[in-house]
Amino acid sequence: MKYMTGNEIRKAYLDFFESKKHLKLHSFSLVPEDDPSLLLIGAGMAPLKPYFTGKLVPPSYRVTTSQKCIRTGDIDNVGRTARHHTFFEMLGNFSFGDYFKKEAITWAWEFLTEVLELDKERLYVTVYPDDTEAYDLWHDTVGVPATHISKLEDNFWEIGPGPCGPDSEIYIDLGEERGCGSPTCSVGCDCDRFLEIWNLVFTQYDRTEDGKYNLLAHKNIDTGCGLERLASVVQNKKTNFETDLLYPVIEYAANVSQMEYGADPQKDISLKVIADHTRSVVIMIMDGILPSNEGRGYVLRRTIRRAIRHGRMLGITKPFLDGAVDAVIDIFGDVKDFSELVSKEEYIKRVIRIEEERFAATLVQGIDLLNEEIDTLKANAQQILPGEVGFKLYDTYGFPRELTEEILHENGLKLDDAGFAHDMEKQRNRARSARAENQAVAVPDLSGLDTSALTENAEAHEADVVAIWRDGALVDMLHDGESAGIILSTTPFHAEGGGQVGDAGLLLRDVGRIVIRNTKRLPDGTVYHLAYVEEGQLQRGETVQIQLDEVHKLSSARNHTATHLLQAALQRIVGDHVHQ
Repeated sequence: MKYMTGNEIRKAYLDFFESKKHLKLHSFSLVPEDDPSLLLIGAGMAPLKPYFTGKLVPPSYRVTTSQKCIRTGDIDNVGRTARHHTFFEMLGNFSFGDYFKKEAITWAWEFLTEVLELDKERLYVTVYPDDTEAYDLWHDTVGVPATHISKLEDNFWEIGPGPCGPDSEIYIDLGEERGCGSPTCSVGCDCDRFLEIWNLVFTQYDRTEDGKYNLLAHKNIDTGCGLERLASVVQNKKTNFETDLLYPVIEYAANVSQMEYGADPQKDISLKVIADHTRSVVIMIMDGILPSNEGRGYVLRRTIRRAIRHGRMLGITKPFLDGAVDAVIDIFGDVKDFSELVSKEEYIKRVIRIEEERFAATLVQGIDLLNEEIDTLKANAQQILPGEVGFKLYDTYGFPRELTEEILHENGLKLDDAGFAHDMEKQRNRARSARAENQAVAVPDLSGLDTSALTENAEAHEADVVAIWRDGALVDMLHDGESAGIILSTTPFHAEGGGQVGDAGLLLRDVGRIVIRNTKRLPDGTVYHLAYVEEGQLQRGETVQIQLDEVHKLSSARNHTATHLLQAALQRIVGDHVHQ
């Protein structure tokens, strides 16, 4: 086995399958394209689903990729195990009705044993018990001894009705010293001795709603091979975190915190979390995601905040994550799929810095209050934090629920989920009632504002933010989730009046996305906009790009015209006494 860097392994994989007449595709964005069923791309085949289903014709019937992936379902295990990550790369080779089991199996073996030069004696495979074809290919064609082939019922891939099929996994024996010591330790054991490094899915059936398995006319191959896992094997590291794909970030965090990696298992967990989460955060921002309280923006915000908290656990009290961006760029900067890291470096750092600074005060105050509650619970021999207390931390102090649960778990306590949910629903009902009662934003005293230079221009595509107010008071800054009134230096938005509703649209800046819900006019004629910050932030004096919602504008204009036509028709037919 020869040593290779993570970047060299990635290139070797893609080049190998390109030599097998696969089209080498770029890594798709983490933001799914035209797939509302996914929040983020979490598997190598996810961006290729239209090709598997036949919805789209693939650019080639053989494709290979190294796909960026985000998964946060097991986020609590990150840093505590050798393999869990929120961000990882999935190497894949795919066939859309072209080659099938023989090629997939022999090429996987060829890459592992001839390109990476892994020891054949250390490799084991698993197959589905009924898949005699795969068994025979491994045993008779490739030459894997029967003692290294296991038949497992779990080797079948399906997610309800639709394409499915058996799969075959490749494991490597990392040595008895990594095992549990049990004489029955073998492939499938929960210990770290046998590591899965490759999974071949043979999509050959179409499962019907009533549970029948019909053979597909065009069989497919879907491969999953984790780059970080493969790197840990090739580089002979005990965990993925020691590979060159992650360790430079650990070194940065250890230097900032003045901690020695490997000296304290608990401190190591925090160093690993920071390294893993920093990679995720940087790549998500590179792909256009901004922190917010909903959707993928919430995933980003949660990941940033967990990294910050683990920094605090290491004694880091100042913003530090933006400095880790350099370490991530050092890892990926020369890789084509990550080339935007270099061009967006300052932008990524700025987004992280803003989020760090905003969260710093919340974190300190929230942890202090929660620790007081924990002390009270322990003093009274109680195990459950009342839901209303957890919700108050969340609603009043902005302390994330998941951090409350994580800190409670570390202290052997739990949150009253039902009580939290009850208070959350009451708050939502109050918010809905408030919106129904008053769609406008209370306007403050604007007598000191010079409105003489304000203009209306139907062709305007950018403007300066002249004034912002919330809750009847002028402010300089808005953050995501906040509603406000905004006055622009020039506006193409039509203000509500004469029976026609106001225009809607977007205000955009590099770290902000602001939804304009309606446009109104003050008594003195000044146009203002009812806004909601969907992502990022907005500051007075900044220049924003304007996107008018043309569909909304033209629809309201047509409806407005229609009311006048109806009025004219009614007056002609019924009489002049008809009025709107």
